Amino acid sequence: MNSFDEVFEAVKTYCTSEGKIGDIPKKLWLDTLKPARLEGTDAVFYCNSDFQRNVVMDNYENMLKEAFEQILGFPVLIRLIVKDPNVEEISPETDGMQESPEKPNADGDYAYTFDTFIVGSSNQFAYAACTSIARSDGNGNTYNPLFIYGPSGLGKTHLLTAISHEMKRRNPDLKIIYVTGETFTNELIEAIKQKKDTSMFHDKYRTADVLLVDDIQFISGRDTTQEEFFHTFNILHAAGKQIVLTSDRPPKDIKILEDRIRTRFESGLITDISMPDFETRVAIIRRKAELLDLNIPDDVAEFIANRLKTNIRQLEGAVKRLKALKQLADSAPSLSMAQSVIRDILTDEQPAPVTVERIIAEVSNLYGVSAEDIRSKKRSQQVSNARKVAIYLVHEITQMTLASIGEEFGNRDHSTIVYATKYVEKNMTKDKNLCDAIESITKTIRDGSAK
Repeated sequence: MNSFDEVFEAVKTYCTSEGKIGDIPKKLWLDTLKPARLEGTDAVFYCNSDFQRNVVMDNYENMLKEAFEQILGFPVLIRLIVKDPNVEEISPETDGMQESPEKPNADGDYAYTFDTFIVGSSNQFAYAACTSIARSDGNGNTYNPLFIYGPSGLGKTHLLTAISHEMKRRNPDLKIIYVTGETFTNELIEAIKQKKDTSMFHDKYRTADVLLVDDIQFISGRDTTQEEFFHTFNILHAAGKQIVLTSDRPPKDIKILEDRIRTRFESGLITDISMPDFETRVAIIRRKAELLDLNIPDDVAEFIANRLKTNIRQLEGAVKRLKALKQLADSAPSLSMAQSVIRDILTDEQPAPVTVERIIAEVSNLYGVSAEDIRSKKRSQQVSNARKVAIYLVHEITQMTLASIGEEFGNRDHSTIVYATKYVEKNMTKDKNLCDAIESITKTIRDGSAK
């Protein structure tokens, strides 16, 4: 579920099936409640009158609380606000939140806090879960683990950083570790390569009060890293410490991930961040423009929002470029300026060409052999298997000629390249692990080239 509206629909279904609330009282009292937001552990609604609020709280409060706990996995408080739902509400100050947004720097950049996060239907539920965790002081009793997934550039890192910022503000003594899946892997590799005592590595991660891991999908296919993370996860979780993970895909879609780790990722709350809707995109543009002291006309803001739909960074970059053009042209932002900015951004962000080096590097990481070994004449089974997979992927992804591929792999002849490609194709039909490995590497390479 990715919005409070969807959660409330599930709650009403529970109330009618388990609470035996009939159709008439449901339509009269529950259906007329307008979901406002999930504010930490407070479920906030608008209602039409004091009379409606009294009836709902007197007769259905306990049932609503039970339903929310069943759906969300934690208890909530029901708050009803008597207010015209068409009038924008100024949210009251909430405990633990900053009184005003962080001041931006000269470039309009700002700290990644909850105050600077633009909330919309595409990220509302993830935002609510993160704010709830931030108020829990790291006791891991709200959602543990919390797993947030979605494409790059939609705010997952912003939310992780906001959790860290807010928890540190509330309790400076908390040991909070933010790390990417890649950094976690590289630190472990470095400790092993230098033959150090890994106790220092263990102490760093296994004594954390809060562990925030960005891009956890990076550990897939890396057996030693998965083993280390499995034990780290278990120790922290058993001690009631909070764990928050992000990924570009849900746990079930992370290939070459051990089942024991996947089930742990799925044991808490899983929520997604999807592409922002039009209203949220416009709000992001206006927020960035405000920080840059830039007045953007409505038609220009809407033009940008209609053409840049998939990435928040692109929206913010467009506003920065408009600011630069305004200063150069000494004129207000216009549609022609916006067209130029969008054309530049889309040109800048064309997928980078996938190189043979990139493919070989990904395969070498997965198989634990060097790129030099893959290109060499070595014939050990591990190197040979990695080489066949690399040849297959180069053939499938780059569409290079067989002769050119042969040159990239130590001047091997045409028949060797054909054999390697056919070998992998045949074995993919029989070996699920190989098929998953090919799919995972392909996705990683193509996603990386599109960023």
